[in-house]
Amino acid sequence: MLPVVTARACANIALVKYWGKRDAALNLPATGSLSLTLDALTTETTVAFDESLADDQLVLDGVPAKPDDVERISRFLDLVRTEAGVPINARVTSRNDFPTASGLASSASGFAALALAATRAAGLTLEPQALSILARRGSGSAARSIFGGFVRMHAGARTEDSYAEPITSIPADFLANLRMVVAVIGGGVPKTHGSRDAMDHTAATSPMYRAWLDLVPKDLATAEAAIAKGDLEALGTLAEANAMAMHASALAARPAVVYWHPATLGVLAEVRGLRSSGQPVWATMDAGPHVKILTTAAAAELVSSALVDNAGVTAVTVSAPGPAAEVVDASKIVSFA
Repeated sequence: MLPVVTARACANIALVKYWGKRDAALNLPATGSLSLTLDALTTETTVAFDESLADDQLVLDGVPAKPDDVERISRFLDLVRTEAGVPINARVTSRNDFPTASGLASSASGFAALALAATRAAGLTLEPQALSILARRGSGSAARSIFGGFVRMHAGARTEDSYAEPITSIPADFLANLRMVVAVIGGGVPKTHGSRDAMDHTAATSPMYRAWLDLVPKDLATAEAAIAKGDLEALGTLAEANAMAMHASALAARPAVVYWHPATLGVLAEVRGLRSSGQPVWATMDAGPHVKILTTAAAAELVSSALVDNAGVTAVTVSAPGPAAEVVDASKIVSFA
């Protein structure tokens, strides 16, 4: 008998970015990274292995998925099937409560939820590190969404030591008092440059990519030191600089990878204005037009109000740090006897 399992995972936003792979087949990152998991951006995924299925099936946000997406899911499920000895196709149903494939880390929460749901549905209970390694095979950033709060991703030398782990040396209340304000720009439509292709193109053609690789280890050390001290200004300053450096490497690719919209620049200007007026605000951006603002719980509503009326901003969400991935339903049992 195999259970039908539903798991929930939260997206994470990197403060020190993951941008580029050193091994595409194993999804090994070119550098380490450091992120904050967000409780306002969640994915729920249900996995049911079913002997009556001729092929794997994927329903994403209520719609049958495109063949390329189904193929990607099938390759991932093959890893689980091999580990569990379960040669059965699966029905996967996944829903994001935020825009999919637009630059809000839906692949991170999606593959973290899938890794947990699929392994439990196949009868496996993996330790967190092993689950992080598995999630990484689906999406590099998914390795971090296995955990809550601040998370450090190790690039490692081999697949076995390329995993994420939570950062636990944090001053009391520092994490609880953090907020991230997410400004969605342009309606959250799917982005024109997929992250995988964009980072590969940047690595292959950008004259600034080598400098990016050299920068990340220093930024990781600075970010971890800031977290250990509970120094939000140091962490925010570093996160904003790291995001700009990542986008600079993409803009220098040939041809350029440009994610920014006019509204993106407007929000970044708004953040600088708020900071000059004394507010604790620092921006970060991933592979998409949206801007995420690291701030405090006390300042979050003021920041949200300042952003909501900016032209091109279609939604603003305030998020607290999020929890680790979890199973939310494993009560239904399917028997193949």
